[in-house]
Amino acid sequence: HNMNAQPLPKNIVSLAKSKGIEKFTLQFSGGSDEGYLNVDTDNYDREFNSLVEEWAWNVYNYSGAGEGQDYGDDITYDLKNNTVTTQEWFTQRTYDKPFDAKLELAEDEA
Repeated sequence: HNMNAQPLPKNIVSLAKSKGIEKFTLQFSGGSDEGYLNVDTDNYDREFNSLVEEWAWNVYNYSGAGEGQDYGDDITYDLKNNTVTTQEWFTQRTYDKPFDAKLELAEDEA
């Protein structure tokens, strides 16, 4: 599943410019039964972050549903270069090489 980047509303763009924010990333993550969102900016601003969060939850409908494996989507809006980059990530089980040892039997306890 690849997330399609949604167009940014003008009020977010103008607020970003007024606060000197040139780039921000929506970091969605999920895996069990609910989605999480972190808004990552160079300089944290509560007003900006809450406006972006509210907008993002409305347009992305990120459920976070899954079978317990962590996964997520990062969507980076770069206002300076007018680009938007989406990237998904996930964790999976990786196994080391099996280690075999001789099975030893313990004496029965009395």
